[in-house]
Amino acid sequence: MNARWSARGLALAGAVALAVPLSAAPASALAPAAAPAATATPAAPLTNLDHLDFLLGSPTPAGIEGHTTYRLAEEPTLLAPWTYADARDGGTFERIGGGTLDPATGDWGQGAYNADDTTRAAVVYLRHWQQTGDADSRHKAYELLRTVAYHQTTDGPDAGNVVLWMQPDGELNPSAEPVELPDPSDSGPSYWLARTVWALGEGYAAFADDDPDFAAFLKDRLALSRGAIERDVLSKYGQYVEADGKKVPAWLIVDGADASAEAVLGLTAAVRAGDDSSATAARELAEGVAAMASGTSREWPYGAVLPWAQSPAMWHAWGSQMPAALAVAADVLDDPALADPAIADATGFTTTLLTAGGPDNGWFPSPTDRVQIAYGADSRVQSLVALADTTGSSAFADLAGIQAAWFFGGNHAGARMYDPATGVTFDGLQPDGTVNRNSGAESTIHGLLTALALDAHPAIAARATGLTSVTDRVGLTFVQAEDATSTDGTVSTPTSWTGESSWSGDALTLKPGQSATWNIGSADTRRWFEPVVFSQPGEQSLSRWRGNGVLKVTGPARGISPTPGALLPHALTAPVSERQTELNVTAQRGDLVLDGLIVRPFVSRLVLEGAGSRSELVQSSAPGVERTTLSGGGTVRVYDARGRLLRTTAFDGEMTVLLPSGGFAVAER
Repeated sequence: MNARWSARGLALAGAVALAVPLSAAPASALAPAAAPAATATPAAPLTNLDHLDFLLGSPTPAGIEGHTTYRLAEEPTLLAPWTYADARDGGTFERIGGGTLDPATGDWGQGAYNADDTTRAAVVYLRHWQQTGDADSRHKAYELLRTVAYHQTTDGPDAGNVVLWMQPDGELNPSAEPVELPDPSDSGPSYWLARTVWALGEGYAAFADDDPDFAAFLKDRLALSRGAIERDVLSKYGQYVEADGKKVPAWLIVDGADASAEAVLGLTAAVRAGDDSSATAARELAEGVAAMASGTSREWPYGAVLPWAQSPAMWHAWGSQMPAALAVAADVLDDPALADPAIADATGFTTTLLTAGGPDNGWFPSPTDRVQIAYGADSRVQSLVALADTTGSSAFADLAGIQAAWFFGGNHAGARMYDPATGVTFDGLQPDGTVNRNSGAESTIHGLLTALALDAHPAIAARATGLTSVTDRVGLTFVQAEDATSTDGTVSTPTSWTGESSWSGDALTLKPGQSATWNIGSADTRRWFEPVVFSQPGEQSLSRWRGNGVLKVTGPARGISPTPGALLPHALTAPVSERQTELNVTAQRGDLVLDGLIVRPFVSRLVLEGAGSRSELVQSSAPGVERTTLSGGGTVRVYDARGRLLRTTAFDGEMTVLLPSGGFAVAER
């Protein structure tokens, strides 16, 4: 369960303090990242369901009006994963609910189980059953899907919507504490509605031939929730609104391309299995997701598909399966144009993200929240694998192997985040390299979804598991405005969260005639600078950046944005040379309010290594062909900005390559 800005995010900072008296099954500590390198194919499957099996509980709901499921009278006990699992001594875990525990009743302020996690756990077992034929996974998928259906509200004005939380005994909790919106949780569109559609769609596809009666039930329940989306969301199909001056689609689930993408995954799975009634909703949601593509190969957000229509200043890794949904929709709906934004996201933004540090929780718009979690890493893996499958391009398979290495030590801490020996995925990686060693349902599920994708793609798996440390990284960085070496401006400390973006630290305000200078050091290549400027609607500022042009900013109209005022990057017209060590600005008209400076080199670089394995990624944001050097030997593949292979060359030692504008190269050995 991971609603936007929910209490789940707080769990990354540490364990939930309360525990229920359940015995914890043992799970050994994760092995160090310096594991033996993978050979041509992994020696054994990476997917291990043991920890997810441990998380499963067996609620038996009493039955209430508006909530029922398949064969509830005959099979009254359901199946669902506990929300959290806190690490205990000896490598064990204790299952935890959400909110505060009432010892007298055994209820939690939120609940033990939630539809967000139950839906995604169902997807794990469905995919495992489909890939391996495992009978136990089939059974658990069946039981979890029955629980998913029980969360649905079946009648009344909210029919098709979903109650999020369930107590240990199976009682639904529509209004949880802490509160999550909508409240009650089945009173409108939600992330859990989107994920319900995801699970039901994949469930219908899996059971269509195996159990036609159950598949018919799932198809009906898919139609029920699809109907809620058609009623409350797609009734606005084709309408656009503005947010901070940007034209955005009005027909996304909770204004989210992220939520809508997960619904598309379920709808397209159903369409592929013969459910033509889901095709229109799949196409319309996919078009809305595609409309959230933003930026260029050189300007923020570098081609990313943004997640939230209410803010053009926000990207987050968690739930960022927008490219995956677009790639799958392009294939299933026979519309190659839907894949175009996904390709731009992969070649422009994903390469930038990888070389900047990996799947950060949030760029708002600067890299503000640098915690990394499995949900974010897996969302990037799924998107790249889906693009590889849809396009057939080795570009996306190459990037998928590099991204998936995050789970096996290819991250800034060299920490193994998923252990195939136990099925444990840790809950989070902090910016300082410390690891949150809890392992709740969401982390477990997304670690397993990546493992399943790798098991289905052995060549990608071999590369990912063989890369266990980051040995070099040169990419996007951020200079705080208040770190100016000299200024006569005013430094202030605004409230960090604006409602749609986040200040990275302090603000520096320059009034007309005031200036600031930053020490930016030298670099190996020229660099783009993008000042992050706050401006109120209609306010104008004009500033001169010595040697790098004039920047004119006009505050955009608010539109549907939660608050007036926009915190956005603005690209300087001229790059900064590699030899220039200072950057100077003078405000000329209006107040210039700065959060900081995004710095992006013409050539970004990431090197991952393991015992006998090495991958080097270089990416170009230059306006023309850019020359760079690769080292380590092996085979290099050069791709253009569309992910098309331009050339493949074997080399020893070092090699100079020419990168096309917006393109990248991957060298492997």
